[in-house]
Amino acid sequence: MNYQQKDLVRIAKRENNTKRSYLVVDPLQGKHVPVEPSKALNLFKSLAEKFQGKYEGERLLLIGFAETATAIGAQAAITLGTKYIQTTREVIPDARYLFFSEAHSHATEQKLVKDDIDRVINDIDRIVFIEDEVTTGNTIMNIIKIITKEYQKKTKFAVASLLNGMTEEYLKIYQDEKIELHYLVKTDHSGYGTVAEQYRCDGLYICAIPENHTHESADIDVQSEKNMREHIISIPGWMNARRFVDAKQYEAACRKLAETVIVETSVKQGERVLVIGTEEFMYPALLTGQEIEKIGCDVRCHSTTRSPIAVSTEEEYPLHCRYELCSLYDPERKTFIYDLENYDRVIVMTDSALASLKGLETLIYALRMKNENISVIRWY
Repeated sequence: MNYQQKDLVRIAKRENNTKRSYLVVDPLQGKHVPVEPSKALNLFKSLAEKFQGKYEGERLLLIGFAETATAIGAQAAITLGTKYIQTTREVIPDARYLFFSEAHSHATEQKLVKDDIDRVINDIDRIVFIEDEVTTGNTIMNIIKIITKEYQKKTKFAVASLLNGMTEEYLKIYQDEKIELHYLVKTDHSGYGTVAEQYRCDGLYICAIPENHTHESADIDVQSEKNMREHIISIPGWMNARRFVDAKQYEAACRKLAETVIVETSVKQGERVLVIGTEEFMYPALLTGQEIEKIGCDVRCHSTTRSPIAVSTEEEYPLHCRYELCSLYDPERKTFIYDLENYDRVIVMTDSALASLKGLETLIYALRMKNENISVIRWY
């Protein structure tokens, strides 16, 4: 399918970010805006097809960037039948990392599990970095320099993104380094900051985090936690894409997860269903959503995110209501979800260990404002 800028670009305003005032919100990506999951996965497949067959005979490793490009990278790797790993901002036990930063992001620190790159670098001819958008290419150039210095090996590199907003100056840097660029839509970001500044940002801001947990309510909290734990459906077979995976094996594991979710939640044909992913854990939620679509349901997918984006009542603005949550991975970290609606059934999917239920409690609190039938799936 031929995508155009109007399909993939909505401008929003970042909150409290002096590095870049705007954020490009993609209504088909399944991150911030609820989307039919099949539309998101078809978009990601289209990106993979941009360079399918281009590197014939080369052994490829695709690297998807956290948070927003984790599902894009996974689907691209599955489409091409390659190896895959995503960057992460989470702590992985007993792992050593390659650290690099993403200067304009709300959460700047990115890392890649060094142990896994050590293990596979000699079996790889080319690394293809997968992003939702590339504006300067500085972040990717950072990690290329780190990998090149660390391994002293002539690895080739390429970049594939849904959007490419690089100026001639940055394009020339990549051209000189012989790093190929693939993308669906070329964008000009020069006016995006001005567009973002024009919005009123007078949308609905809801904080789902309790002001404090007092000692007096401790017994209630214990009982509440017990009730919540009883309602979590834990499904084995987890494959962690923050570590090196074979994409086809990863797809098979995610499909098995989807089948189990459909059985365990008793989804019925004709229902309107929301499937929510959590932060970096996006692809399994989108694939599960697509499988639920196939049984005749009207499905939407989006996920929690670290990005604090301003919301506005203006109709043309992409996001109208923001819920502030605690992260399911770290209760001290703030996360957000946008534009929750009313559904017959909501399925929350996570690979968090849920050591603390504080984050889940805030997400369920937000969902219960409009929804009653909520299932929580933990893949372990």
